[in-house]
Amino acid sequence: MSTVHEVIELSGHIIDSWTLPRAWDIIMDRGGNFEVEEMRVGVRKTETSYARMKVQAPSSEVLELILSELQQLGVVLVDGDDVKTEPVEQDGVLPAAFYSTTNLPTQVRLGGQWVNVENIEMDVAIVIDRPQRQAYCKPMHEVKINDRVVIGHTGIRVQPFERDRDREVFAFMQSNVSSEKVKVLAIHDIARQMKETRARNGKILFVLGPAVIHTGAGRYVAELLRRGYVQVIFGGNAIITHDIESSLYGTSLGVDLQTGEQVEGGHRNHLRAINAMRSAGSLEKAIEVGLLKSGITYEAIKHNVPMVLAGSIRDDGPMPGVITDMAEAQRRMREEVQGVEMAIMVASMLHAIATGNLLHSSVRTVVVDINPAVVTKLADRGSFQAAGLVTDAELFLRELLEALSD
Repeated sequence: MSTVHEVIELSGHIIDSWTLPRAWDIIMDRGGNFEVEEMRVGVRKTETSYARMKVQAPSSEVLELILSELQQLGVVLVDGDDVKTEPVEQDGVLPAAFYSTTNLPTQVRLGGQWVNVENIEMDVAIVIDRPQRQAYCKPMHEVKINDRVVIGHTGIRVQPFERDRDREVFAFMQSNVSSEKVKVLAIHDIARQMKETRARNGKILFVLGPAVIHTGAGRYVAELLRRGYVQVIFGGNAIITHDIESSLYGTSLGVDLQTGEQVEGGHRNHLRAINAMRSAGSLEKAIEVGLLKSGITYEAIKHNVPMVLAGSIRDDGPMPGVITDMAEAQRRMREEVQGVEMAIMVASMLHAIATGNLLHSSVRTVVVDINPAVVTKLADRGSFQAAGLVTDAELFLRELLEALSD
């Protein structure tokens, strides 16, 4: 039986990070075989390992599938050729064999030299500017005719996500997510990392869902804004609507946040809040005239913290400032994630996943939700760096604020 093959190599902490065993599993699970041609094992903590293998498959299609998955682990083809490209022939349409990125540091070979891919994020294309010796990411809808898009797997190198050898912050969450974790210790570690990030003037992103308001935790986020621990906020129409509802009427979804009881006629309070802001003309104007006096939205505007609020098909209103064009919302999010060192996502599966797609793998990412399935979903979708904490939004934010006060 005839086979096709490629010679690949892996280097780094490929044994203790389980990269090599995972590579073998991928090859065999996809119907291929391998031969180890060379193997060097690092015997000290600071030493790296190296493996060179011939990967065989029964067809080019199977080999293509295997190589596509292996490349996410940092596998490099040994052929030494430059990266291959094809031109875009129709705006917004990629060549059929386009390479799809991960959020891991990536390089391409141009003129025999490895060049870093700029603005790396997952599930986009790589565009090459050979005269400028540049490589950068572009989402599908932004590619233009004659853009040179990377195809195949030749001349591409990905730096794999490796185990933190110092076992520093977030080590408590690197195993399987469990709601039985010692939450207070975890939250204190997160607070410590936040303090260190702000000490070097680093940027912290909060992604917030409406449960932050429903649980009465909005006041904690407002205090974090006042203390300078929030540099950008992502969310949707719901978080801002219920935040302003709570500020104006003391309710969230019509439930009194002090007593927990349903307020008569309160089911329309969120619509009244939207209507009041639309009547004022803008959120900023509502603050100027004294209509909006407290809450997350108030503090964000007063402290010049940008909010990117992406709408959805089910939104009421929407509230002023909510972006209803999804392409524009993604563009704004891409702008604001530049320079982010830490991301904390609380009770917002939709916006957490959307944000995770845009974050570089080096960004410390914490996902907090009462549902364990939500917490694991980011890692399942390729955000390798995401660490999860299964807990209530109010408990997390209250404990976080206390830990930051120590």
